[in-house]
Amino acid sequence: MPKYSTPPPSSASLEKRRDDGPCKTKARGLDILNSPALNKGTAFSAEERRALHLTGLLPPEITTLAMQAKRAYLQYDRLADRITKNVYLTALHDRNEVLFYRLFSEHLREMIPIVNDLTVGRAMEQYHHESRRPRGLYLSINHIDSMAESFANFCAAPEDVDLVLATDAENILGLGDWGVGGIEVSIGKLAIYTAAGGISPARAIPVMLDVGTNRQELLDDPLYVGNRHPRIRGQQYDDFIEAYVDSVRRVFPRAVLQWEDFAPGVGRRILAKYRHQICTFNDDMQGTGAITLAAAISAVRVCGAPLRKQRVVIFGAGTAGLGVADQLCEGMVRDGLSRAAAVAQFWLVDRQGLLTTETPDGPSDVQTPYLRPAAETAHWQHDGARISLAEVIHRVRPTMLIGASAAGGSFTEPIIREMAAHTERPIIFVLSMPATSAEATPAELLAWTNGRVLLATGSACPPETYKGATYVIAQTNNALLYPGLVLGAVLSRARYLTDGMLAAAASAVSSLVIVRQTGASLLPQIEDLRGVSVTVAAAVADAAQAEGVARARFADVAASVRDAMWQPVYRRIQAQ
Repeated sequence: MPKYSTPPPSSASLEKRRDDGPCKTKARGLDILNSPALNKGTAFSAEERRALHLTGLLPPEITTLAMQAKRAYLQYDRLADRITKNVYLTALHDRNEVLFYRLFSEHLREMIPIVNDLTVGRAMEQYHHESRRPRGLYLSINHIDSMAESFANFCAAPEDVDLVLATDAENILGLGDWGVGGIEVSIGKLAIYTAAGGISPARAIPVMLDVGTNRQELLDDPLYVGNRHPRIRGQQYDDFIEAYVDSVRRVFPRAVLQWEDFAPGVGRRILAKYRHQICTFNDDMQGTGAITLAAAISAVRVCGAPLRKQRVVIFGAGTAGLGVADQLCEGMVRDGLSRAAAVAQFWLVDRQGLLTTETPDGPSDVQTPYLRPAAETAHWQHDGARISLAEVIHRVRPTMLIGASAAGGSFTEPIIREMAAHTERPIIFVLSMPATSAEATPAELLAWTNGRVLLATGSACPPETYKGATYVIAQTNNALLYPGLVLGAVLSRARYLTDGMLAAAASAVSSLVIVRQTGASLLPQIEDLRGVSVTVAAAVADAAQAEGVARARFADVAASVRDAMWQPVYRRIQAQ
């Protein structure tokens, strides 16, 4: 029996979460303007200004939210670089929450890299040198006894929190370990959940699990505000995570727990321990894997060979590469293969070369299921103790090649031409980010395959023209999937987040593209992320119900999802 349980829903229908009624407050005057959740700036009506004691504290002109968003974008657009734009959006978020989300939701393609991805990472480097408005919860491994008090101080009722997103900041993209500043990752990710998935910002909590840091420059910096000691591991770490999970489930029993930017082995171990006990999710592994599965589903529709027939080489067997392998493997099992037969369709290449049962330097435990038998490669060409990517391509003749190595340029022309010589429509995904770390460029892959490649990239790329045809490049942006995935899990009140729900999310994303035309993208573009999220959430909720893990019931799931999504609009504020 699972250790954790969730109370039954209070009604048989999906609950409204849009907060679209009037807001009553006892705050007055400057306290209103200093609250990002209440502040409407110059959009306060004359009646609100009188009742809330705002007369004289604002310019007399009353403006609309649309006009405010236009003015805010003009100011944003004048800023010179990404870091400055990140600082501006953070300040806007701290000043006026609805305006921030209205602006963000109208410019998702442009602003997601500013609010999340590497830009927020670079801003994080200065976290302890800046005075920022605290958001979320900071939980210390040195003060486990105060965890219950910390959650109580958040002042939310048990049914009022849908999502709790935590990081221990050990494996932040492009930066590695960055200590307590990792809270910015959680904040940025939750902003996307709200703008793209309609998760109310009042119903989501960013959490920093501070277990120390191994970055010496932070430990030596007198301004650093996190725990000033090396990372604690082992049983004490596990006890801290257990206490965190226990606290969340006790205080917010309906919440989905998400893990972000944990070290590969740690993240997989936590997910394996809790995924069949609570509704939990790791985007670095499951999200990356599922969005890549979505692109693969589209690709096999083009080439006509089912997923179970694909021979897959993955270059880079870390968190992302293994997450992709797991989701593709699950997809092959659903497509009719036994698990052993599905695993046999994968060849993983890491820094030690092809991973086999005799790979030197010991593959990690999480890589073990994908090790090739040493006897299989006994007569292959070895480069010292390694079997190179080029040799694997030559021997395996893969139909699908996936890069998750961050080794820029590693998919060379000879490697790609060798692959393309043995498959009519080579499926090649270069997932490494930023673009400078990508294993090859779209232009190179089109040229080296004579335009036959079925392509997806981790970074956003403009369309490419090759021999008169325009190719729209699919971006495996996890934001196409995780907002709808979690929204569907929240609204269906799922006990667990199952592989079937992940597969439903991937299939839903793939269903939104028409791939018959030459050069068509394998994935939707991100301009209409909220529309994508509705489709994904509905598919996930349906899957949760079909698999028997849903606690809520619904007649028209798509309409219920749309009705439940939080909208960035001003509510009427009443004096209490």
